[in-house]
Amino acid sequence: MAVEYAKVLHALNVGFEVVGRGTASASRFFETTGISAHIGGIEAYLDTIDYKPEQAIVCVTENMLGEATRTLLRKGVKSILVEKPGGLTPEDVMQTEAISRQVNAEVFVGYNRRFYASVIKAQEIIKADGGVSSLYFEFTEWSHVIEELQKAPGVKENWFLANSSHVVDLAFYLGGNPLDICCFTAGGVNWHPSAAVFAGAGKTETGALFSYHANWGAPGRWSLEVMTRAHRLVFKPIEKLHIQKIGSILVEECPIDDELDKNYKPGLYRQTELFLRNNKKLLTLSEQANLMEWYLKINNKHN
Repeated sequence: MAVEYAKVLHALNVGFEVVGRGTASASRFFETTGISAHIGGIEAYLDTIDYKPEQAIVCVTENMLGEATRTLLRKGVKSILVEKPGGLTPEDVMQTEAISRQVNAEVFVGYNRRFYASVIKAQEIIKADGGVSSLYFEFTEWSHVIEELQKAPGVKENWFLANSSHVVDLAFYLGGNPLDICCFTAGGVNWHPSAAVFAGAGKTETGALFSYHANWGAPGRWSLEVMTRAHRLVFKPIEKLHIQKIGSILVEECPIDDELDKNYKPGLYRQTELFLRNNKKLLTLSEQANLMEWYLKINNKHN
């Protein structure tokens, strides 16, 4: 992700410094980008400079997101973009959010799918149609692939938040945050024992009804369908937008201006540009902390 952000920042003509922990990752970063990274970690780097960075982007491994963000906050950085989901666990997210309020800093969470060209086009249609009436999403993960991934301790056990929340965040971004929800889970896998099959339904704050499903032990993929009074908007894959018009069974691909999504990691250019301009379209860490209640219920980790 550091490589992808570097591409975008370079295109935006923004000066930046890169800080990493080890020489191996710094060497790989240099080989890919031609940019030298400071090594030794963010705390050591901040102790060597005589100024406070105006803004910072945190794109470290999932288990270090919260710690790196809290270090920046304690060192006086007031504007931070942290990669999704903002922390390894809900507790990690909420701990960072509490500190951000104490020091009066702005922290945003980077869910780049909010800024896909397909999503932006869909928002135009939703607005013209008078809003979302209902939606359905699926966050099936490929267990046979994830099981083989080499991840830090705790990451795969919190995979719903670390990865599946991409889809859930997008669904609630378009249809409104949950107001009420009923959740069911079953099974589990060795790397994610809390659940492997998920189903549920609820109502959002905008009045839209929603349902969801995922089965991490069966074939499937991420998808999202949003219904308005005139259209069914289908994201499958999420990079593309397909439309079914009322009165028709035909599902057609909708033309979108996705040049930025082809040239850079999809959604990242717009997300970074918005962060640099302090645009309020980004998800705040406080908003993310408020969603943890719902994420815990969906993931069968609520008390």
